[in-house]
Amino acid sequence: MTLDEIIAARQSCRSYDPSRPVSKEALSALIESARLAPSACNSQTWRFVVVTDRTMLDTIHAEGMRMGVGNNFLKEAPALIIGCSKLDLLANTVGRTISGIDYYQVDLGIAMEHMVLKATELGLGTCWIGWFHEKSIKKLLGIPRGVKITALLSVGYPKQGDPLREKKRKATEEIAMWEKW
Repeated sequence: MTLDEIIAARQSCRSYDPSRPVSKEALSALIESARLAPSACNSQTWRFVVVTDRTMLDTIHAEGMRMGVGNNFLKEAPALIIGCSKLDLLANTVGRTISGIDYYQVDLGIAMEHMVLKATELGLGTCWIGWFHEKSIKKLLGIPRGVKITALLSVGYPKQGDPLREKKRKATEEIAMWEKW
C-alpha cells in the first residue's frame, strides 16, 4: 500500500477478533515506527507500555475506564498500548513555560499516529482511547510519578465481516485557508 492508501484505509476499530493474538514482532514494529517520530528538541519523551496479558487487559477495562463510555471492545482487543510521556525533560518544562504549549502531547500524538499508520499497513486495527482513569492505570501498571498517560491505543485484527464505516470528512475548503484566515 502507498502512504495515501494507508491513510485512507485507517479507521477506528471497535470490533476485534479475540482468537487472533498480535505477535510480539508486529507490536515491536509499531513501537519502532513510534521511535522514529520527530519530537521537540529531539527530546523523545514518549514511553509505551504494551499490555497483552488477558487478565491485565480485563482489569484495565474494569478499573481503568471512565463511566459513561464502556469501551467494551477492549474485552476483545488482544493488545493495548499505553502512551506515556516523561515530564521531567527540558522540552516539557522550559518549553511549556516559554511557549504555553505542552510539547509532550504533540510529540506523543505524532508517535502514536506513526503506530496507527504502521498497524494499518500490517492489517491491524487500532482505536485511540482518551476516556480513562489515569491514576488507576498508573497504579495497575506501576507507572512512576513524573510520567503522564495521555492516550491508550487498542490493537488487534479486525473481526471478519465487520463492515467498513464511511468516513465523514469535511471538504478541504472548509478546513484549509491559504495565505490568511
